[in-house]
Amino acid sequence: MANLFGDSPTAGAAPEPPRDDSPLADRLRPQALGDIIGQDHLTGPEGAIGRMVAAGRLSSMILWGPPGTGKTSIARLLADAVGMRFVAISAVFSGVADLKKAFAEADKAAEAGERTLLFVDEIHRFNRAQQDGFLPFVERGTVTLVGATTENPSFALNAALLSRTQVLILHRLDAAALSALLDRAEVLEAMPLPLTADAREALVASADGDGRFLLNQAETLYAARIGDPLDPASLGKFLQRRMAVYDKDRDGHYNLISAFHKSLRGSDPQAALYWCARMITAGEEPLYVLRRLVRFAVEDIGMADPQAVVQCLAAKDTYEFLGSPEGELGVVQAVLYCATAPKSNAAYTAFKESWKDARETGSLAPPLHILNAPTKLMKDLGYKQGYEYDHDTAEGFSGASYWPEGLEPRSYYRPVERGFEREVLKRLDYWDRLKAKRGQSDT
Repeated sequence: MANLFGDSPTAGAAPEPPRDDSPLADRLRPQALGDIIGQDHLTGPEGAIGRMVAAGRLSSMILWGPPGTGKTSIARLLADAVGMRFVAISAVFSGVADLKKAFAEADKAAEAGERTLLFVDEIHRFNRAQQDGFLPFVERGTVTLVGATTENPSFALNAALLSRTQVLILHRLDAAALSALLDRAEVLEAMPLPLTADAREALVASADGDGRFLLNQAETLYAARIGDPLDPASLGKFLQRRMAVYDKDRDGHYNLISAFHKSLRGSDPQAALYWCARMITAGEEPLYVLRRLVRFAVEDIGMADPQAVVQCLAAKDTYEFLGSPEGELGVVQAVLYCATAPKSNAAYTAFKESWKDARETGSLAPPLHILNAPTKLMKDLGYKQGYEYDHDTAEGFSGASYWPEGLEPRSYYRPVERGFEREVLKRLDYWDRLKAKRGQSDT
């Protein structure tokens, strides 16, 4: 494999074998694309990478996937599979000077008839200007770019760079793939892991789809030279369980909050509790979850159950009063209330439609009859003339028009036949009948 900024071995040469004292994960690095575990949808004969290798020509690509799923190994083996020079840089440690050096060396290699695969790890860490710097070299074929990222490329990468690359998604390693990795480790070490069958399953589950983490845990177990196999409880004491991937300002954050919101909207309290727990146990602030619940109460429940927002604000007060961990019970109660409440987005729809009209109609004046007339001049101009005080009518409803001239009356708020809005709908229908009756009597 290449040094961080240096040239690769001779094009087409096999990767250097790891030393005997190398970490287990390094000694188990795949030696061919067929050795990659869990990404057959890409590396198999019908996959995008498999087809490119069969054709002997690569296009620039972005490998997007969770940590420990094989992005670096795939890039290294791609170069070997098609006979390309391999150069690797990391966006964490590299700057403009390193990129210029890599491109200059790629130009020299091209003059000698040698193609270069430039692997850029953590490519999302380059800023927009640095990402733009790749464009001319990718366009003229100086390098075939293979970028690796754990972040959603739609958010992390320039549109111009994305338009010149193919985004390939690597899957989180499932239990079968992780178990196969452990099988390879046991063959390499020529001994089984010191675990019961249940403990082995628990170890796989603790990896959260990360093959590198799993192999590091396995190496720790081998190094400890444990005698009797550990059961799940003993394994839990020996190894610290890996925290789930959850960056509060990154893609994982938005994925979980989306799952949480949609579970609430779908009236599934069990799933809503699960996603809530996933966020909070991963380190999310409960107050952030409560803010989302308040938003949900007014957006997706609204007038179908006006108590929902009251319950959510009460849960916020409960959490602030009790603190953690008791205060989380207030969060749970608010989750259950919102998930099981009748749903309506009628208020949210009314909000959007009325705001749109307000922006588009400018400064239309209210009708004169609903304007106060504190001066004689205003009275003379017709202010308040014809205003009917609703409380003085038999029904407590005058049915007057409150719309400005030039704007036809709208119907923004359309209650649904669910929850409290069913009662609201009855009132609106009643008032509509009174308006129609008044209109008939006026004519």
